[in-house]
Amino acid sequence: MEGQTSRLRLQARNEGGEARGWWARHAAPLTAAVRGLFGLIWMIDGAMKFLFLTPADVPGMVKQVAQGQPAWLTPWFSFWNGVVSANPALFLWGTGALEITIGVCLVVGLLRKTVYLGSIGLALMIWSVVEGFGGPYGPGSTDIGPAVMYAVLGFALVVVEAATGPSPLSLDAWLERRVRSWHRLAEFVHPTAA
Repeated sequence: MEGQTSRLRLQARNEGGEARGWWARHAAPLTAAVRGLFGLIWMIDGAMKFLFLTPADVPGMVKQVAQGQPAWLTPWFSFWNGVVSANPALFLWGTGALEITIGVCLVVGLLRKTVYLGSIGLALMIWSVVEGFGGPYGPGSTDIGPAVMYAVLGFALVVVEAATGPSPLSLDAWLERRVRSWHRLAEFVHPTAA
């Protein structure tokens, strides 16, 4: 216990004299690393749509996930079944293209605010349509589906970047020095306020 207490006292101090631990000193590279890994995952998901699915597979996926769902969700799945069945290629390739675009933007740190919010929306759409809210729930159900975790991680990145300010390790940081209003698309906190 004594060793742990002394380690806590050995924290670095910033110019204002406030204690700053290792995590706080390395917030920018850690956030960039998490953002980059998240982007790679999005790109892999998008590529898998192009590699392993055909447009003919998609309507059946939506129909299958609707089976066993509560009756009050029937209008939701009927609506999406109609949308997907009308043009399954657009739904499949569009979703795959959005996932790859989100991934690339996350890896390079481009349009972070816009992409974080877009990734949350797309993840929730995938979770609610193709994953059927992770259900139906009953005996044997073990999780709520992976796409909802994408939304949670996207929200966590929003919170971290809003709390720590503009990321210097992003393409957005470079663009903000050259395009006056770029921060409106990229930052949750104005760079001069951080």
